[in-house]
Amino acid sequence: MSGHSKFANIKHKKEKNDAAKGKIFTMLGREIAVAVKAGGPDPNSNGKLREVIAKCKSNNMPNDTIDRSIKKAAGGGDGANYESVVYEGYGPNGVAVIVEALTDNRNRAAANVRSAFTKGGGNMGQSGCVSFMFDEKGIIIIDKEETDIDEDELMMTAIEAGAEDFAVEEDCYEVSTAPDDLETVREALEAAGVPMASAEVTMVPQTYTALTNDEDIKKMNKMLELLEDDDDVKNVYHNWDE
Repeated sequence: MSGHSKFANIKHKKEKNDAAKGKIFTMLGREIAVAVKAGGPDPNSNGKLREVIAKCKSNNMPNDTIDRSIKKAAGGGDGANYESVVYEGYGPNGVAVIVEALTDNRNRAAANVRSAFTKGGGNMGQSGCVSFMFDEKGIIIIDKEETDIDEDELMMTAIEAGAEDFAVEEDCYEVSTAPDDLETVREALEAAGVPMASAEVTMVPQTYTALTNDEDIKKMNKMLELLEDDDDVKNVYHNWDE
């Protein structure tokens, strides 16, 4: 599980950037719209919406903003029809990259993602070309500075709720679950008063690829920067050993 700390570090970096946080709120609004359209505005009967609301709270989205987004989606919203699209490809030296987009324009999203791959010295591939190199996992990150609950107690609460693993990193605890068990484990930790920095399903690399050439590193950073700045891009996963 030591590799999962990369997700924690990336998340912390993003949250320090106001522009990135603004984009996160926009994307979460889209996720709320998709969840409401699929299962209705009541989180008690819409598990997906309940999951997105938890994600909103872990990203410090205000409750009134969440409520407004749900009401807007239930009322038909702005008419935009968002859909999830996944792109796969390679960065420099064969680094595997998965891009998840939530967009109202598939053509625009595909063109922008393809451009980012090209400018980053890589190439976009066919569906399935790299996803087999990742495992889908529920990952819960608990900031050590935000909790005074005993480590063993935390671990037992998570494991008893169905978590697969519990790891201690330098600045956080990381709980891994099967994707379908994430919500159950998250709710158990929430009931125990555990503050969570994030709780979401993510793609965890099975192996990592190193970049030793300065030009390759520069290109890879360029690709990630372009993708993360794209308004349609929801998540970027890669197996670059930074």
